[in-house]
Amino acid sequence: MREYTVASACGVVLTILLELLVLRTGIFRDRRYWAALAIVACFQLLVNGVLTCPPIVSYDPAMILGPRLACAPVEDLGFGFAMVTLTIALWRRAAG
Repeated sequence: MREYTVASACGVVLTILLELLVLRTGIFRDRRYWAALAIVACFQLLVNGVLTCPPIVSYDPAMILGPRLACAPVEDLGFGFAMVTLTIALWRRAAG
């Protein structure tokens, strides 16, 4: 079973559901959120490249889908999306 893929997908789905059904901060309609996410993704890909191309960090091929960006599995972007989105949504909810 591709556990890393499943964990990443669960993180994305749960984060989206939490935002849309519970937190309801409206971040998905905010251009600033998407700009911040794009900036984070660029730096995430840069760091992933530094860590996975040499390879300092390696992934078990049985645990991932296979496609890679900057030498890292595409699942890493899912984890980054979930982490950043949930953090911003919780911050906005707490502030407002």
